[in-house]
Amino acid sequence: MATLTAELENDIKARPAPVPQGSFPELSAEQTTDGAFRRQRNWFTSHFGTGPGEFPVEPGRYVLAGNTGCGWNRRQQIVLRLLGLTEVVPFALLTGRDDDGWVIAQHGNTLRERFGTERLNDFYRRTDPNFQGRGTSPTVIDTKTGFVVSNNYHLLSYEWETAWSAHHAPDAPDLYPVPLRREIDLLNQQIFDDVNNGTYKQIFATNPAAAAAAKAVFEARLADYDFRLASRRYLFGPRITDSDVRLFQTLSSYERGYRPGIVRLFGEDKTVHLTAYPNLWAYARDLFAQGFADEREQYFLGLLPGPSGEYAKRGGLGGEGDNLPSGAEALARWREPHGRESLTGSPFYSGPGGGGSFERWTFA
Repeated sequence: MATLTAELENDIKARPAPVPQGSFPELSAEQTTDGAFRRQRNWFTSHFGTGPGEFPVEPGRYVLAGNTGCGWNRRQQIVLRLLGLTEVVPFALLTGRDDDGWVIAQHGNTLRERFGTERLNDFYRRTDPNFQGRGTSPTVIDTKTGFVVSNNYHLLSYEWETAWSAHHAPDAPDLYPVPLRREIDLLNQQIFDDVNNGTYKQIFATNPAAAAAAKAVFEARLADYDFRLASRRYLFGPRITDSDVRLFQTLSSYERGYRPGIVRLFGEDKTVHLTAYPNLWAYARDLFAQGFADEREQYFLGLLPGPSGEYAKRGGLGGEGDNLPSGAEALARWREPHGRESLTGSPFYSGPGGGGSFERWTFA
């Protein structure tokens, strides 16, 4: 279990002051003409392997730079941990983001000393002088060259699960089993569009109608997964897959991270709690009990205090929120028995991908 050291906690407390949410590029450059949030595409999308243009798999050569409060990054940390790759691909914390992008923590990594910068965006510009947009969490950096390999959080977990398989722990789960890959790919796209990004589609929409539409889809998707999980321990039955990691990233931060921001838009009485979906809530606790949130991640989720005894201060999307239970109370709820040990269930469900254009799926 990764721990939060006093040095890293001090780095986090010294992070740059965040820019006002109203000036986020997500609310200006990343908007459709009708006021809906459309997330920017990833700038660097290289793969690991032995083919042309691919980066060789070399333990210790690459660093995963990310903010542990960021779900896209936390997804990678969970997968690396489940596969036994945390020492093979070390982690560098990004402490905060301002107008000049993400800042790399002073402690816990050597990126600042080796390459003479504390800014993630400098690695982007070093790799591609034509880089535009914003550097993102997570980003994989090649420490031999200082170049960015990928910030494609959509596919990075697949890279750890396949290209890096020779370095998996002997008892590591197969998170991307070949017989289920097309089903997993399609479900993952749905989870991203409607749940992972669904929270941001509500909070970052500049048109209230777009936010309301995203909220309706988000809640319908939670209800769908709640029914799916009534008879299945995990999304694909008896085995944990990549899809479970992706769904957990949002479930784990919904109440204390996203929900307060959604309440500001729609009101307390019209904003659902995760506990309104009993199977989904028990499923989230099941994964939590299996180490899907280590001590450092629990700190960023507001569930554990740092070495100083203080809890992380939230900002940006959720704000402080009203009527939130204390971190200790919330952690106690996460630790309640889930009672799902006896469930198995079929890997197949009514959707997505139960028919239609199945023959034309060409996921690589």
